[in-house]
Amino acid sequence: MIIDTVVVGPFATNCYIVGSEEGKEGIIIDPGDEAGVILERVSELGLDIKLIVLTHGHIDHIGALKAVKQATGAELAVQTDDAKSLRGKGGLIISMLVSGLAYPKPPPPDRLLDDGDSLDIGNLHFKVLHTPGHTPGGICLLGEGMVFSGDALFNYGIGRTDLPGGSYRQLIESIQTKLMVLPDDTIVYPGHGCETTIGAERTGNPFLNG
Repeated sequence: MIIDTVVVGPFATNCYIVGSEEGKEGIIIDPGDEAGVILERVSELGLDIKLIVLTHGHIDHIGALKAVKQATGAELAVQTDDAKSLRGKGGLIISMLVSGLAYPKPPPPDRLLDDGDSLDIGNLHFKVLHTPGHTPGGICLLGEGMVFSGDALFNYGIGRTDLPGGSYRQLIESIQTKLMVLPDDTIVYPGHGCETTIGAERTGNPFLNG
């Protein structure tokens, strides 16, 4: 299995390139910025990108979406409740105003995701976990002993909930019911910062142990 992290943009967003060693098919999770850097790494890895998945619709996770989608021809998948962000409503506009950044208008999704959906890429299999709280349509991707947590759960932190659509209560509930039930050795790949494990967060994350 191939897992490559490309840290992009002014918010140091983790864009993940995940692929199958056997079939060289892959996905891109959260192409937040610097499309050229992302595409160059895809080429170096020799992957055929079949799917682009957004953990949520905030601008720091979708800034390079249009260019990456055009270059790869991959399908775009996003949770139903955040699909509106791609149409310039809610989180996208707010994020642009807050950050002062402007990006090309992203393309519409090809696939709408919901809790429990399966994503199959070659011999890799991931399950969609709907984890609202940071945004209404935030998701995590679970599979292969790991979870890509977007901006729900960080290393000793959680996502911010002060933007429109955010809810602290809902985010904590999402983390407790969808992530903290996973095995301790599950590797967590967050939207920002370094990787961690469910066990480390269960015992050491102050937001979950306060």
